[in-house]
Formats: sequence, C-alpha cells, structure tokens
Amino acid sequence: MDIFLHQLNPVKADFPPVSEALEQPNGLLAFAGTLNTPTLLTAYQQGIFPWFNEGEPILWWSPDPRMIIRPESLHISRSMKKELRRHNYQITIDQNFSGVMHQCRVLREHAEGTWITNQMEAAYNQLHREGYAHSVEITDDGELVGGIYGLAMDRMFFGESMFSKKTNASKLAIIYLCRFLAEQGIKILDCQVPNPHLESLGAIRIPRHLFMKYLKRYCRSTESVANWN
Repeated sequence: MDIFLHQLNPVKADFPPVSEALEQPNGLLAFAGTLNTPTLLTAYQQGIFPWFNEGEPILWWSPDPRMIIRPESLHISRSMKKELRRHNYQITIDQNFSGVMHQCRVLREHAEGTWITNQMEAAYNQLHREGYAHSVEITDDGELVGGIYGLAMDRMFFGESMFSKKTNASKLAIIYLCRFLAEQGIKILDCQVPNPHLESLGAIRIPRHLFMKYLKRYCRSTESVANWN
C-alpha cells in the first residue's frame, strides 16, 4: 500500500490536522520543513514533534495514544522516597541545558542510537536561548550524572529526553521537575510515547483527541506561566 505524507512548506509551518497521521508507523504525519523556532512552537501547540535519524528528512509525529504525567499526581515509590531523603546530588534548573541535551544524545548513540542529531541540538539550544526550552540537571561532585529537558509553553511542559549515568538520577530529575511544574501551575507534562520507566512514576496513556483538548485548554500561549528564573 502506498503511503502519502504531507510535505511541509520550507517557509511556512503548514501542518496538516493530526487526524491525518498514519496508524503505521504510529503517528507519522509529515516530512521536510525546518527546525526554526516558529516552526517548532507551532508544531508543539498542534500536538506534533520532530523525530528522525541522521540522514533522514525531518519527520513530524503525533502518535495515538499519547503518554502524559499530571505533575501533581506523580507517583513516588517508597524506595524512591528514601532515595530522595538521602541523596547528596545537587539539583538545578537551566544551569547546563546544552550539557543535558548532549548527554542524552551521547548515551543513546552508545546504546540503541539517537534522534538527537547536530541539527536537533542546534535547534533546541536556540529554543533554550530564546527562553522556551528548559532543563533539570543532577550533578554529583561537579559531574553531570542525570537530567531532563523539554519545552515549556503556557501551562504545559513537553518533555523531550532524559538521561542517567548513576542509579535513579533520571528519576530524581523528573521528580524534581514535576514538583517544580506543580508549584508553578503547569498542568500537563507531555511524555510523547509510552515508556515503562515513566509509567512507574504515574505516567498514563490517553487518546490523541483528549491530548488535543488539553492543548486547547492549557497551551494557548507560547509564553510559560512558570518562573524559570
């Protein structure tokens, strides 16, 4: 069976409705376009994100179901609560965005491969410089050992990737992130696709149409309600 994908205009982000995304591969919607800031912000507000390998055209996705975490409902196991009380890590926000993103890339390159290409690194570092992308860093004696990064718009945070070089470091990062998001009035943490690691923390799967309703309610502006300073 032939597969027809929408080709994006290189100048204008003319995304098709997410209802046109393919069932197989799940959520593939469009290709081409650019990774500049206006295009990326438009994509996320419409429930779409880029995901592609080196050497491929830019591919845009909107999977169904979608995985999310409600920050105030994060599940923390008894063992993890003990870890929170006794850890000696330093936890910071936006102190080393480029380092977090690069570690997410490097660790995946050494394992199953990564979608975090040079092009993606440049685009998201630019989003960080413009105040849209943010990170949580876990540092142990000066060494970056865990973290998570993503985009914040209005009352939503769109998680992109996380990494861990020491046991539970990435869990600490997402727990700290969720506590911060809840305090700041952010309602939804988008986790994109199902992941057992995130499910253990209370992430749930929802149908795409419900996720789109959340976007209309909680992502009306590109400016985050959170104080990231």
